[in-house]
Amino acid sequence: MDDTKARELLGKERSRVEQLLTQMDQAISDDRAAADQDGDMFDSAEPLTREGTDESIRAQLQDRLDAVERAERRLAEGTFGRSVRSGLPIPDARLEADPTAELTVDEAAQPA
Repeated sequence: MDDTKARELLGKERSRVEQLLTQMDQAISDDRAAADQDGDMFDSAEPLTREGTDESIRAQLQDRLDAVERAERRLAEGTFGRSVRSGLPIPDARLEADPTAELTVDEAAQPA
């Protein structure tokens, strides 16, 4: 895959993940505010439970953003598109499906 295409794919993925992180931060903030509300008819445990789920999703999104950043570093270093384990080329189709791929399909299927 050429560098221009890789930059485009990584840029789109970065934008998507950053937007989702912003939405999750707002949802977490909303859940905290709802849990702090007074009232007899409101179950304050519900927003707290939802907040825990939101924070788990947020952590996964942060992991994804970290993967984008590692891929951007590999691109800058000239190693993008090669397995971080073996140095073997990662097929373009795999990189188009997941531009943050660090391993070949066979390597990803093997236990670490």
